[in-house]
Amino acid sequence: MSFLLPKLTCKREVDQAIKTVAEKVLVLRFGIDNDSVCLQLDDILAKTAHDLSKMAVIYLVDVNKVPVYTQYFDISYIPSTVFFFNGQHMKVDYGSPDHTKFVGSFKTKQDFIDLIEVIYRGAMRGKLIVRSPIDPNNIPKYDLLYQGI
Repeated sequence: MSFLLPKLTCKREVDQAIKTVAEKVLVLRFGIDNDSVCLQLDDILAKTAHDLSKMAVIYLVDVNKVPVYTQYFDISYIPSTVFFFNGQHMKVDYGSPDHTKFVGSFKTKQDFIDLIEVIYRGAMRGKLIVRSPIDPNNIPKYDLLYQGI
């Protein structure tokens, strides 16, 4: 389903998306197009893109084509999903040590829809971090890997 969503293929395109998407949540899915978990996430993103079109814009970013952002957001697991609102990086408390990104695929479409609604409402109130509405059992568990420390 990754062919249904627009792709950003270079740093300039990602920068442009972050700067120009206004009054909507910018969703950047970092991953690889032929990875099975990325395809599962892309399916959920594609199916919800129309429903969320008033609140969110979704783009796919290949981690190999934009290494600057891959390194900046410390994307060591794919897929990783990062959120922005009006050029500001939105953080989400998932109950894990890392609030900068969602790692893995969402279990259901409704989990993703609920998360976008919470981020959108929080951002409209000026918040930079919101609490995840997703059931903790539906959030993938992983260990943080700090490279080069």
